[in-house]
Amino acid sequence: MKKYISMLAFVALFILGMTSCDPETNEEPGGTAIEKMCGEWSVYMWGLDPNTGEVLYEDPYGMGVFSIMTYNTSANSTDEMWIDDQGQFWAFQFKVPIDYSARTFSCSSTPYDADETGNAIITNGKILEGAGHNIHGMPVDSITFDIQFDDDNYGLLYHFEGIRYQGFTE
Repeated sequence: MKKYISMLAFVALFILGMTSCDPETNEEPGGTAIEKMCGEWSVYMWGLDPNTGEVLYEDPYGMGVFSIMTYNTSANSTDEMWIDDQGQFWAFQFKVPIDYSARTFSCSSTPYDADETGNAIITNGKILEGAGHNIHGMPVDSITFDIQFDDDNYGLLYHFEGIRYQGFTE
């Protein structure tokens, strides 16, 4: 009797194991609509004269390399993305219109924070695939853009350049 119960339990477990491995769908996981423009970026900043574009200050606030994020909106569209400095520089976080096929972005006078206390203008925003190099000399994506804030006492145009974060300390 013990032999039959053991065999019945083994068959039940075998059948249960086989049915639990069946995939419910054949869908492959995918990325977002703008995944080639999204990511964490290690950037450096210069302060420029807004009229001439001349470099007035290299790293005007002594921040060195810091991180910004670009990510898709909840609509997952190909015409806008979030840009966010995570409170490290000017505490900006806002949606910016993009041209995904050209990997460019810019905006005119957009509130840059949740309180809508100030506006920012982004110009010359580009994501360049494979144009940067990490500390090991391997090609990585790079980002560049200019941003100006209407509540900046110095009236500077800030120029950002950087590379996609690869997990290595830069």
